[in-house]
Amino acid sequence: MNKHLDRQHELSADVIELTRRWQSTALDAWSATLEEAVADGLSLARYGDLPRWREALAALPPLTPNTIILNKAAVGCTGGASESERQQLKNALKGLHPWRKGPFDLFDVHIDTEWRSDWKWERLMPGLRPLAGKRVLDVGCGSGYHCWRMLGAGAAEVIGIDPTPLFVLQFKALQHYLQAPDIFVLPLGIEQVPPGLKAFDTVFSMGILYHRRSPFDHLLALRDALCAGGQLILETLIVDGDENTVLTPPGRYARMGNVWCLPSVATLLGWLKKTGFRQAELIDCTATSIDEQRSTEWMTFHSLAQFLDPANPDLTVEGHPAPKRAIITAEAP
Repeated sequence: MNKHLDRQHELSADVIELTRRWQSTALDAWSATLEEAVADGLSLARYGDLPRWREALAALPPLTPNTIILNKAAVGCTGGASESERQQLKNALKGLHPWRKGPFDLFDVHIDTEWRSDWKWERLMPGLRPLAGKRVLDVGCGSGYHCWRMLGAGAAEVIGIDPTPLFVLQFKALQHYLQAPDIFVLPLGIEQVPPGLKAFDTVFSMGILYHRRSPFDHLLALRDALCAGGQLILETLIVDGDENTVLTPPGRYARMGNVWCLPSVATLLGWLKKTGFRQAELIDCTATSIDEQRSTEWMTFHSLAQFLDPANPDLTVEGHPAPKRAIITAEAP
């Protein structure tokens, strides 16, 4: 984004383009509410830091990439830039701190994000159907790291949604240089997706389920966004146990206050069956390490190391089992 652009309408062009694309398709029902929902998602009355983040976007130097990189661990681009231009770029990107999901590389400026999100991508790949030519929805996408990987895997259209405007503007910082026409990140939650669309070939929900008061409502919303036979990629915190095991933290979990429930894998497979999904399958189950989630110069707040019991890293500071994440695939009816 350049300074001459209207900063009040970062996504207006996206709304216009999506409305055009979705005309006479199952997604036309979403077009009718998109403009108002996007405007609300970037409301100055709700998000007082927006002017500062917009200034950071406006400070991005005018650089031209030589090579776009979407299929390697660090998404981004290469290209010529002077040392002063790289410093200007780094300063502008630092104005969008904290960077949670990545990593990214822009003109040899490496954004070492809190999460090594590429590790999660590698873990889910064995269960992922080919994305070539597919329409994809990524629910709770953050800055859009996995959206870029989906595009790099050949998806025809990738729609990421996340209600946090900072993450949307981080995506816009990448898009400022990568200029990919088939990828969009919108300041929306799953609640702004009209029910019963049945429009996406693949839907991702990663790191979201445990934040939802009703996991069943979330699974139903994911199911109803999918075409018949479409694939769900579900990644979430889990606990060990049988088909009746669910941890409902009475207070915080790993210092997070918005964690409602952590099911066992067996319980989660049962939930998917109950909500109509077919062929649910566990693809991966991995304990989160302090190498995968950690503080960096691009995310200087506390991270996993401070969320674990210093005397026993198998427990959180509250005494719950330490974070373990499962990836499950399933098919929409």
